[in-house]
Amino acid sequence: MIKSFYKKVAAGVALFTVELIFVWLLFIACVVVFFYISSQVLQGDELGMDDAAFDFAATIASPGLDNFIKVITFFASRQFLTPAALLLVAYFVFIKRHRWYSLKVPVVALGSITLNVVLKYFFDRPRPIVPMVEAHGLSFPSGHTMVAASFYGLLIYLVWQNVKQPALKYTLVALLSAFVILIGFSRIYLRVHYATDVLAGFAAGFMWVFIGIYILRRLERYSRKEITPVLIDEPVTKE
Repeated sequence: MIKSFYKKVAAGVALFTVELIFVWLLFIACVVVFFYISSQVLQGDELGMDDAAFDFAATIASPGLDNFIKVITFFASRQFLTPAALLLVAYFVFIKRHRWYSLKVPVVALGSITLNVVLKYFFDRPRPIVPMVEAHGLSFPSGHTMVAASFYGLLIYLVWQNVKQPALKYTLVALLSAFVILIGFSRIYLRVHYATDVLAGFAAGFMWVFIGIYILRRLERYSRKEITPVLIDEPVTKE
């Protein structure tokens, strides 16, 4: 019985350590990718990756794929993500009743949008010439990709934390990850962003998810330490 208990504890610690190392490596990779690409963009260098990505998209283009890609890119648009985020907040407020999860959604979503606007004006990169669909504003980093990485990255985090069945958890995480990648590719296919815009959008979006969740988890722990003991220990006064 005791041996079994220690085995479970050891397995839990090992799993936590592996997850922690993976998260840190992913965060560092996002930082490196973003700063490398952004440095190239600031220098005005010609990036062969961008032309290669456009060439590949052109080789697979077809009317049917055009329509499919337009549907995919819609799921990272303001028209979809705004009501989706509000529904998610309402779910955590009124059904799940998890106050901190309800805060994570607007913090990650609004923070990502604000950061994207700041970055666009800082880098001031024009969009590609002759896009397939109408697009406005600056190009770097891709707003659709960055916001999608943040929003769906948060969903991946929520699935990982709350889905207990391993098969279902890994399936949902894989599907959401593939969906985010497909959204990024849709921006290249439609020629509204360069491949480097999309990669930087992925990196910045996931970075913001890590930072936002980390800050909110620290605040959650602080509130439990500082507020909960006061509520428990406060003496009851009789009138």
